[in-house]
Amino acid sequence: MPKAVLDTTVLVSAFLRRLQGGASFELLRLVEEGAFELYTSNEILAEVADVLINRGHIRQRYRYMNTAVVEFCKGIGRLSVIVSEVPEVKAVRDPNDDMVVGCALAAGADYIVTRDKDLLSLREYRGITIIRPEDFLPVLRART
Repeated sequence: MPKAVLDTTVLVSAFLRRLQGGASFELLRLVEEGAFELYTSNEILAEVADVLINRGHIRQRYRYMNTAVVEFCKGIGRLSVIVSEVPEVKAVRDPNDDMVVGCALAAGADYIVTRDKDLLSLREYRGITIIRPEDFLPVLRART
């Protein structure tokens, strides 16, 4: 079974598009069905909560309660294996993305799933494929 880390862009998208669906939300459904193992860290979950609660442009466009964000992050934590010891790496131009790469390394992940251009520009890091959600779905479907 493949192991993957979904970065903040994917998790935020899954939350915002939960009523309309979409690739990011579909990935969470596939985790529940056991199609792949999801790994995350407390730092990634904290960033997801911060983006959803504190980014004004998102709050102006979407209506939701802070409690919904907290429950969403708790749910992701229940679906995931939480990586507690994330090594420091300097792999990406944006240092905020290094925690995602570190989480994937610590988890022994096969994939980082992201929409972040800095991460996607790497395409691969130490054997970890970096891929968009729309490209990861066919990989999962081919395995079933």
